[in-house]
Amino acid sequence: MALKCGIVGLPNVGKSTLFNCLSNAEALSANYPFATIEPNVGVVNVPDERLTKLESLVNPQKVIPTTVEIVDIAGLVEGASKGEGLGNQFLGNIRDTDAIVHVIRCFEDGNIVHVNGSVDPVRDKEIIDIELQLKDLESIEKKLMKCVKMAKTNDKEMKRAVEVLTVYKKHLEAGNSARTIEVEEADKRFVKDLNLLTVKPILYVCNVDEDGLHGNAHTEALKEAVKAENAEVLIICAALEADIAQLDTYEERLEFLEDVGLSSPGINKLITACYRLLNLITYFTAGPKEVRAWTITNGMKAPQAAGVIHTDFEKGFIRAEVIGYDDYVEYGSEQSVKEAGKLNVEGKEYLVKDGDVMHFRFNV
Repeated sequence: MALKCGIVGLPNVGKSTLFNCLSNAEALSANYPFATIEPNVGVVNVPDERLTKLESLVNPQKVIPTTVEIVDIAGLVEGASKGEGLGNQFLGNIRDTDAIVHVIRCFEDGNIVHVNGSVDPVRDKEIIDIELQLKDLESIEKKLMKCVKMAKTNDKEMKRAVEVLTVYKKHLEAGNSARTIEVEEADKRFVKDLNLLTVKPILYVCNVDEDGLHGNAHTEALKEAVKAENAEVLIICAALEADIAQLDTYEERLEFLEDVGLSSPGINKLITACYRLLNLITYFTAGPKEVRAWTITNGMKAPQAAGVIHTDFEKGFIRAEVIGYDDYVEYGSEQSVKEAGKLNVEGKEYLVKDGDVMHFRFNV
């Protein structure tokens, strides 16, 4: 599933540094606005200890993790919705993503230029919010004008569209993002084609210095500001993550993390948070040829999950043989699980659970 998270924020907040750590790419990271012009794209493996454990039990020829696509989008500035700072191009890049990672500077450093002259994470967040909301408002107003004309012919569908679009218009004009609007699920069809920017789920990343690894006044202010959004807030030191990424061995990285009091790289937490943000879960296939993680949307049934491997699996689905991850680990092999009576045979209505180890039976 080619799912994308777009990294956004003001210029010089650490977006490209984080992207480099995530993807080992060489995105330009410089101390001036618009160091990134074209969006850099990286496919990032989702860290999952369960995959490593299954590998140790199965000893396959290869192991394939699941992935999330990360897009590093150039810095937005005030006025981006009107084209300032190449704004239209940048906003178009955001529109192509499934979720937004908003990186916000939460550290003081006189040697690093701030586009607005001072560090104020709440203000910076609001600048990005407003620009995205204004762009969405523009999209809503254009469609609303068309629907109003068509509604004059007594088209019931268009009349309903006008009502719904008007609700969205007022919500955005009040300074709210589309993701927080309360409308009937069926009514969302009227804005689906607009691919609104502020309807996308969002994760806030506080970029701090080493002294702020466990929070500071800036991170606390931001957390307070986003309380009503029910959004996750992560604290990461991009400079520290860059240092960790430069180390050659796993042991060196572990030692470094211990020295700074961290249990795992912040980048790992960011990737898994992106995964949650997109409402994704993982199931596994395990055999001598490969152990593989597969990405599906939470709530998928067995045939849909099979279709992620190949469309023929979904079309010809007969049944799924399912082993819970914990059972697989407890008994140590598929054969031992079968002997213990812990392998379940499931049909078309089975809701796949995170961590299921599955084998599909299907007609060609």
